[in-house]
Amino acid sequence: MHTLGKILGYFFIFRTMQAKAKILDKEGIGRALMRIAHEIVEKNKGTQGLCLVGIRSRGVYLAKRLAVLIKNIEGCEVLCGALDITLYRDDLALASGQPIVRKTEIDFDINNKVLILVDDVLYTGRTIRAALDALTDFGRPKSIQLAVLVDRGHRELPIRADYAGKNIPTAKSETIEVRLSETDDREEVVILEK
Repeated sequence: MHTLGKILGYFFIFRTMQAKAKILDKEGIGRALMRIAHEIVEKNKGTQGLCLVGIRSRGVYLAKRLAVLIKNIEGCEVLCGALDITLYRDDLALASGQPIVRKTEIDFDINNKVLILVDDVLYTGRTIRAALDALTDFGRPKSIQLAVLVDRGHRELPIRADYAGKNIPTAKSETIEVRLSETDDREEVVILEK
């Protein structure tokens, strides 16, 4: 029952929030990802030793899209994985009920690789800190770079994106929601407010 209560609580919160503005539509998301893909290739002088790891759930879909775009640019495959950070979160003890742990799929060696960590929204930095902790269980990359679709500010930790599709200053009372065709019925990024 705890899980059902939690789901209903999230439903109630999001139902009481109103869409304030659409930041990106389908084409805007595509352009932002194309720009990020080109910046990744440019900064790393190609794809040698490059791999992408998306943070579940929407970060995984964005990482897969970036892998396809980079292949189209450079003509070679880029390794792509999925990372679940649930058990590495610093707010796990505060959560009520059982956390939902999903599968991490990194079936390649990350040692000495240039690892691009991909997420949908960068906010406080705590999700990224958890992801960095989780990655240490898989090896020691040569470097880790961060790519996000949206950077909304309000950092609580000294973490910054190397690649950001869009920088959107927001109020703490607002929420950024990324909707992708793989998980949602539409493709857009919106600001929600109470």
